[in-house]
This record gives sequence, C-alpha cells and structure tokens, in this order.
Amino acid sequence: METVIPCVLMRGGTSRGPFFLGDWLPADPAERDRLLLLAMGSPHALQVDGLGGGNSLTSKVAIVSRPTRPDCDIDYLFAQVSVDRATVDTRPNCGNMLSGAAPFAIDEGLIAAGNGVTSVRVHNVNTGAVIEAVVQTPGGRLTYEGDTRIDGVPGAAAPVRLNFLDAWGAVTGSVFPTGHRQEWVDGIAVTLIDAAMPMVLMRAADFGLTGQETPAQLDGNAGLLERMERIRVVAGARMGLGDVRNSVIPKPVLLAPGSATRHAPPSAAMAMPALSVQSRYFTPRACHRAHAATGAVGVASAFLMPGTVAHDCGGPPLQAGYRTVRIEHPSGVMEIDVDLDAASGVVRAAGLVRTARKIMRGLLYVPGHYAVAGVMPVQAVA
Repeated sequence: METVIPCVLMRGGTSRGPFFLGDWLPADPAERDRLLLLAMGSPHALQVDGLGGGNSLTSKVAIVSRPTRPDCDIDYLFAQVSVDRATVDTRPNCGNMLSGAAPFAIDEGLIAAGNGVTSVRVHNVNTGAVIEAVVQTPGGRLTYEGDTRIDGVPGAAAPVRLNFLDAWGAVTGSVFPTGHRQEWVDGIAVTLIDAAMPMVLMRAADFGLTGQETPAQLDGNAGLLERMERIRVVAGARMGLGDVRNSVIPKPVLLAPGSATRHAPPSAAMAMPALSVQSRYFTPRACHRAHAATGAVGVASAFLMPGTVAHDCGGPPLQAGYRTVRIEHPSGVMEIDVDLDAASGVVRAAGLVRTARKIMRGLLYVPGHYAVAGVMPVQAVA
C-alpha cells in the first residue's frame, strides 16, 4: 500500500523543498515526521529515493495552515529533514522557506490577494514569532515574476519583503539567554544570541581564519568542524536548549570584518554609511553556500549591539533607528534593515527582501498507510 498526497515544490530564498497544507499531512507529529523522512528520501547521502537534493538547503519542508492566532493570517511550520540521519527538527524557523509561505497560501486559497501588494501576517509555529510577509499581487493576482535578484539564486523574481516583528528571544525567552553579550567556551569568545535564530557567534580570527574561506575549504577542515560542534553542544546547554547533538540549533557562525571596514582607513571605518560584516553560517555541520535569512537577521542585529563578538568585527557606535547592514556571504551579499530602540539598544524590528518560485504542483507517493484526513491509501502500481 502507498499513500498519495498533494505536494507543491517551491524555492524559497536560497532554499528549496516541498510545501504542504497542514490538512494534507497526518495530525500526529511522529507519524507526520515518518512520512516526511520517506518523502525526502532520508536518511541517504543523495536522497535518491525522495524529493531531497542531498544538501541541508534542499532538504526542507514548509507546512502552512489556517491561523491558530487571531492576529495572524496563516500558520507556518518549518521542518528541517536531516539528509543522513532519520531526524526531523521543527525547533528552528527558516526565513528562506518562509518567503514562499504567503505566496503558497494565496495560491491554495487560504487567503485572498489584495490589489497591488498583499501583506500577510505569518505565525511561525516553531518559535511563536510573527513575521509580516509582503508579496506582489498586481490586479489582485499573485505573481512570481519580477526584477528582484538575490545572491545565490540565478535569475530574477518578484520581491517578498519579510519584516520580523517579535523574533527576539522567541525560542529561549531572551535575546541573550545566558545574560551575557560575550563569554568563553573551549577557549573561544562567543556570543550566544536568540534573534530570529538561536546562534553561536564566533570570530573567524580566533580559529586562525580570515572569514573569507569558501564553504568547501571550511567543510574540508575536520578539526574546525569538530571543535565548533563541541562549542555548539556546550552553548546549546547554556542557552537552555538541552542536548542539541541531534538538533540543528543553535547554529554556529564565523564572523570577520566586512569590506566596508577592511577597505577603509581606521579613522573612517566606524563612520561609513555602508556597514558590512563577513559571515560564514553553518547548518550546523556544513557551511551554508549562501546565508540563512533568519541567521542574517541575528548577525546584523548583533553587529549593531556593542559588547558582542559580531560588534567586535567592525560594528558602529550605538545609534537608534533603522540602519542597513550588509551580510557578506559565500554567494554575495544580503542586506538587512535593523531598527534599534534608542534607550535600551535592543532590536525592535528587522527586515529583508527574498524571492520565491513555484516549481511544480503534483501528487506525492509515499510507501505505507498514513492517517491523513481525506486522503486514502492506494494500491501500489506494479
């Protein structure tokens, strides 16, 4: 027997994966996760028997449902399906896949399109945070076509503006879960931060690196990966996340001064309007080929907050209001707008632009019988 369910394959930002309505999947989380492992072809290095692409960036799932909060338009649950392990992690958010949630919801009739642009309040079920997604709907019709380009993705598409409204401390309860902006783990200075994504921020220089290394160079450095994993496990416990060995959070990040700082004379570096920081973001056991959107929001926020290791990489003096930070990553640049509170220096909001593309819609065939409302198992075709 096998189960047949609807499925929409989409690219969201620099990630890709199947999108499902919540009603298309089993209500029981354990049964749902078993289905997702089969759907993606995990665990297998190539995920050859499923929809996964053999990389953490293409082994992601988005589940969109009608809202459970009165102040939101849709619920969005993100699932990171491990490539080489039989695990599904629903603790983190993914901002790249999030960029496809509102277009998918409009396409599937969960919400109506406005005329010109449509603002959708998204409840991220993983973290409890609310994000505003602004999508292009000229003439009241959703479009994926446009002139916006993002580094790490070929071609152009319609912009999707993501405004993170209350993602600060959403997972752990505090932006700085340990109460410190900087501390030590295994002889390395770290900032443990929960700003859109729980992360362990570290200076690349403390590992003898420049911060401009390629993902292939970093992934090939076994000693570096082992040490960062030791640090990540200790950091996870300190952040109140428990044993994180089988979880994808917190994410390790290596930082270095960006080009605006590197190429400016010392007297001018802090005054330059173009603020930039070099970032190598890990997912967590391999370096991202571009950068996670949620991770970029957290890095940019930390970069503007004195006392963090990110701020040590060329961060400016504290200034209230919106500032744009350029996150330099292996595939190019991502710009994040961050709004700081004047009195506390705490982040009030942050936003960035992503794009999305609907690749295909069809039926997914999964071995076995799964209890999905309105979906009947069918005999496997010989």
